[in-house]
Amino acid sequence: MTENVLFQLIGGLGFFFLGMKTMSDGLKSIAGGKLKRILHHMTKIPLFGVLIGLLVTCFIQSSSATTIMVVGLVNAGLLTIKQAVSVIMGANVGATFTAWLISSMAFVDMTAYALPAVGIGFAALSLAKTKNKQSLGKALLGCGLLFVGLHFMVEAFSPLKNSEHIKQIFLACSENLLIGIIGGILLTVVFQSSSAAIAVVQVLAFNGVISFPSSLPIIIGTITGTIMTSQMASLGTNINARRVAMAHTLFNTTGVFFLMTIVYTGWFEGFIHKIFPGEVTSTNIMFYIAVTFSVFNILNTLVFLPFINVLVKLSIRLVPQKEESIYFGTQYLEYHLLDTPSLALEQVHNETLYMLGVCKKSVLEAGTGFFENDPRKIEKADEYASVTDNLQTEITQYIVELSQRHLLPEESEGLPVLIHHVNDLKRIGDLARDLALLADKKIEESFSLDETTSREIKLMTNELHRMFDDAQCILRNSDTQMVQNICDRKKHIDQFHEQFKQNHIQRLKSIGANLNAEFVCLEFADHLRKIADRLKCFAENTMRE
Repeated sequence: MTENVLFQLIGGLGFFFLGMKTMSDGLKSIAGGKLKRILHHMTKIPLFGVLIGLLVTCFIQSSSATTIMVVGLVNAGLLTIKQAVSVIMGANVGATFTAWLISSMAFVDMTAYALPAVGIGFAALSLAKTKNKQSLGKALLGCGLLFVGLHFMVEAFSPLKNSEHIKQIFLACSENLLIGIIGGILLTVVFQSSSAAIAVVQVLAFNGVISFPSSLPIIIGTITGTIMTSQMASLGTNINARRVAMAHTLFNTTGVFFLMTIVYTGWFEGFIHKIFPGEVTSTNIMFYIAVTFSVFNILNTLVFLPFINVLVKLSIRLVPQKEESIYFGTQYLEYHLLDTPSLALEQVHNETLYMLGVCKKSVLEAGTGFFENDPRKIEKADEYASVTDNLQTEITQYIVELSQRHLLPEESEGLPVLIHHVNDLKRIGDLARDLALLADKKIEESFSLDETTSREIKLMTNELHRMFDDAQCILRNSDTQMVQNICDRKKHIDQFHEQFKQNHIQRLKSIGANLNAEFVCLEFADHLRKIADRLKCFAENTMRE
């Protein structure tokens, strides 16, 4: 008997999770990249962010998927922390939709419709010719599997209602809030889904294993358990994405203390009975749990939405910007945005702008190391140059992946230009590394620069830094007028370089000239001119976009 119960439970959970995932994948596929565009453009007002988070989660049937999507969009620079927090608040409310769907089992024999849904859904998935119809079939198949899984779970839990030991465990949950909350957290962490955890609670309650008061602290625990999703999604992301995960953690954990208070005082249970008067029975208990789960999340959102700025400030304080360390990975590229080419292209532009900034830092550090004989600056210049090597590989691979998606003609035409940009910047990184080697050679040979040489090289480096600023302006603001500025600055550098060479020849003729020092300085000036050439090519390529 015990084996049958265990097998039914494992199988039921398997069908349930497979159904949830299949339904969610189908619905997400129907939406395509529209969800990301909606999140990007319609969440600037916190209340709208909450509504969008709610609707998106109801549609894709997964608050975890919404949370992961939001963290990814923040990491890509498409959402602010404040926008993301409002969407996550809405996602918490939207997560209750599954509980409402499951509660319908108490009033309608959904199992009778589950198997036909599986059959029709599979047929549509296999035979439909359009992607949308296939996705609709997938969603229907998932919905059917979900209810098949629930049926097996109901059957598996049914014998437990006669177990006094099990009843005592859940009685302890109603008498000790902390035990119940920990139980809810564990359920959510194990299932990686608050919806799945609530479904288990609903099925247990439907079978008479757990009472309505016992379910309250467990439901609170499921809300807390969802913070694991955002924390895991934020691993390896930038600081703003980690701050969003922290804000989610603050929102949910602080909300738990608020909910514990209203449950402990007995106010909440009385409030639920005022909204829906009547006795809680095995027939309607799943409905009451769905109501409770919804009210918990709505109350939490209503209480904390006015303090969203406080949450953002706290998360920034708790996840501070550390002293700058060189990060070798990409900053903005998100592979889940590839199905939304317009957003993916925006991220390639952002990453290219970031790579340009890394090149500028590499050249700046090499120049400072050269003038100040600072080995730390030289080492940093070399590290920044190594970052450009990695960025070229990563961005190029991303562009190749993007080129295989369905792009508009004008989007496809812009990809070769982006690859040219990345290659130009990679070459600048290589030249910056050479500058660092020359600076290191200057330290090894222990020579100093005379006033004229120092002034001439500084004229070139200063003009080069202005070229970098202009190039960043072109990428950031699409200001093609700055291309002429870069061409003019390139002429200035050529003039400075020509003057430097003439003076170099005169210095070589002088008595006591340090030949090694002169040739190192000449090579340094040559590399500055080559970097200016690359920046000019970079700027001129933007005219082709």
